[in-house]
Amino acid sequence: MFDLSKKILSKVSFDKQLFTKELKKAIGFVKPSERTLLKIWCLSSFGHLYQQEILDAFQHVLN
Repeated sequence: MFDLSKKILSKVSFDKQLFTKELKKAIGFVKPSERTLLKIWCLSSFGHLYQQEILDAFQHVLN
């Protein structure tokens, strides 16, 4: 699921709302052990565009 999530997020990265929606779904789909990897990947790949949205999505899941 991790690789599929990365592929989907890459394809929807042109739209902030769609990216945020798919990111939240991806966080729920990946294994708990892969969430940190997903967060790191998202921030390194799309942090320049959606840093706050990424941090907010993971904040809700991790707390």
